[in-house]
Amino acid sequence: MIDKRQFNKNLTRLTLPIAMQSLMLALVAAADALMLGRVAQEEMTAVSLATQIQFIQNMFIGAIAGAGAILGAQYWGKGDRHTLGDLFNMMLRYAGLVSVLFFLACELAPGPLMHIFTSDAQLIAIGSAYLQIAGWSYLLTGISQCYLTTMKVTDHVKLGAFISSSAVVMNVILNAIFIFGLLGVPRMQAKGAALATTVSRAAELLLCLGLTSKPEFVRPAFRRFLKLPKELNADFTRQALPLMGGSLCWGVGFTSYTAIIGHMGSDAAAANSVSAVVRDLICCLCNGIGSAAGIMVGNELGAGDLEKGKAYGIRLKNLSYIIGLLSTVLVLAVTPLTVGMVTLTAQAREYLWGMMVIMSIYMIGRCVNTVTINGVLAGGGDTLFDMYSLIVCMWCIAVPLAFTGAFVFHWSPLAVYACTCLDEVGKIPWVMFRFRKYKWVKDLTRE
Repeated sequence: MIDKRQFNKNLTRLTLPIAMQSLMLALVAAADALMLGRVAQEEMTAVSLATQIQFIQNMFIGAIAGAGAILGAQYWGKGDRHTLGDLFNMMLRYAGLVSVLFFLACELAPGPLMHIFTSDAQLIAIGSAYLQIAGWSYLLTGISQCYLTTMKVTDHVKLGAFISSSAVVMNVILNAIFIFGLLGVPRMQAKGAALATTVSRAAELLLCLGLTSKPEFVRPAFRRFLKLPKELNADFTRQALPLMGGSLCWGVGFTSYTAIIGHMGSDAAAANSVSAVVRDLICCLCNGIGSAAGIMVGNELGAGDLEKGKAYGIRLKNLSYIIGLLSTVLVLAVTPLTVGMVTLTAQAREYLWGMMVIMSIYMIGRCVNTVTINGVLAGGGDTLFDMYSLIVCMWCIAVPLAFTGAFVFHWSPLAVYACTCLDEVGKIPWVMFRFRKYKWVKDLTRE
């Protein structure tokens, strides 16, 4: 049923650019952490906490773009460019609204936003100054993500990766210039990281607009911008709402983890900030395979070949276990290098060692669930399960355990960190049970 050579070729063609795109985005956070870590632990920690605001925004944007990608992959497999233009319009409308709201929050209330994550006055002051500059980049993010998502599902994934990578390279270079005050520029520290982010996001959007102006690209159907088909809008909403619910459950849950550990002291917050950067870097491959899985399964289901889509899903699910084991080994391998690269107190260094070991086990569940839930199941429109599993495993188990462990039982930061890693590993059996029901094997397109 599967041409293994063609399967591997398609998987590689999609995975590598998307994984590279994910890696380059994660490198921005790594560059911020490493460069600001050379300035002061407080600068690094404050920016790490402040960027949780963008993390939450990305949950909304990700749900909107995810709904567009699910339907877009199926309509592209069907060969319907007209409907893809309408989907582009929908993404732009909803993502634009979210971007404006987060921009206003960062500009008008940065202090209260920072107070959610820490009670340290110095960290609040540094983070507030960061948000007022970086908030302008949040205004642009939603629009550029709509363009990048459309490129990804219409066989222009390499161009999308090039645009994102170019923006990241610019961000890292500008980070060094603005943070440390190179080339005659004033030394701006955390504010410099925010300015670098804003300038690079503006460049990313300009590249999206310029490079997709040719006829072979699917572009927004501005003539129909205010006249969206009701049935398509209903299909979009049906996919977007569960994705948004799942994204918010996951995003706010992760932000809660950060806030809980952030209130356990600056040493625990600093170690958690570094471990989060490493986690995001190593998750790039499973993120790439997860996105590729959604596109490949969606293309086949949209084209009407349900059995081939099912076979693709099974093969991709099996592959996720291999990627998970490789990620575990990689985390353990880079732990000594990571601990030696950043300037931390002795206590923070001890916490970081323990967090990295715990994270190595977490990576197995993270990879399996990313590819299976966010890739295969989502490719067939089975988006409700992700929200259900997060409500049970994260919000009924992991978050309450971490909260009570930190503030009621006064456990060590490492024990609390272990609680935050329970959800991904614990739900693997449930995910496999859902997968084998094959409710995700369905064509979502309309004539």
